[in-house]
Amino acid sequence: MNWESYIKNYQSYLKIERGLSKNTIVNYSFDIERLCVFLDQNDMLVSPIKITEESLQQFIYSVSKEVNPRSQARIISGLKSFFNYLIFEDYRTDNPLELIEAPKTGRKLPDTLSVEEIDNLIAAIDLTTNEGERNKAILETLYGCGLRVSELVTLKISDLFFQEGFIKITGKGNKQRFVPISNLTQKYIQIYRETVRNHLTIQKGFEDTLFLNRRGKQLTRAMIFTIIKDLAVKINLNKTISPHTLRHSFATHLLENGADLRSIQLMLGHESITTTEIYVHLDRTFLTQVLHSFHPRK
Repeated sequence: MNWESYIKNYQSYLKIERGLSKNTIVNYSFDIERLCVFLDQNDMLVSPIKITEESLQQFIYSVSKEVNPRSQARIISGLKSFFNYLIFEDYRTDNPLELIEAPKTGRKLPDTLSVEEIDNLIAAIDLTTNEGERNKAILETLYGCGLRVSELVTLKISDLFFQEGFIKITGKGNKQRFVPISNLTQKYIQIYRETVRNHLTIQKGFEDTLFLNRRGKQLTRAMIFTIIKDLAVKINLNKTISPHTLRHSFATHLLENGADLRSIQLMLGHESITTTEIYVHLDRTFLTQVLHSFHPRK
């Protein structure tokens, strides 16, 4: 088998055995394909079964000139996973990346927005257009429920359980969870559905998709990024933000107002509490307030 065959089988493994999302599988595959390009450019005709640690070190050294340490660490991690799969399938007996260490990157605290900045962002939406009512509902849902952008664009009308106060979310690895939704967010979704969505010509296959573009199809992730970035420019917000910024802000504001990490973890859909800690941006002032409020010897 050539590299392409191994990669294809690996993709099937990631999808079927590990239940990873399409986007995650694409990212894993990109790292391997990048290695293949490097081997081809350097006339290194070697299969995944025969490739050595030395060849991989040359590749990592080449990559280190082009990407930052965080991206370099991600590439090494992705390739290690691929070679572990080859061991799992008995194609190899060793992982040639076993002794190659990823660069130390530390934890990057995510950017967050204040409540005032989020209010300004939403207030900048032009509600005289049909897209305006939709975009307001989108931002309120992202911030009000702490959703990933991939979870938002695939949200179904059949996933809305407003009477019970929840929405059903399909997250990474097709894992499902129920997230509470406030009356305010419900209101803006209902306004969008009644005043905009009900008047669209909906394309076949998207009848149950909540947020649609003007052609009656599912919105892309890139479109959500564009909507938010354009609003940031409109209010002169000097921060680099994305849909994920609203998710970070959701977690941070909950914690600052007294929510516990475990509850936030469940709402965000994190398997590990450690991941939730990375998402939550805390300043030292707040930590001091927590100590003085809750420690028995304050």
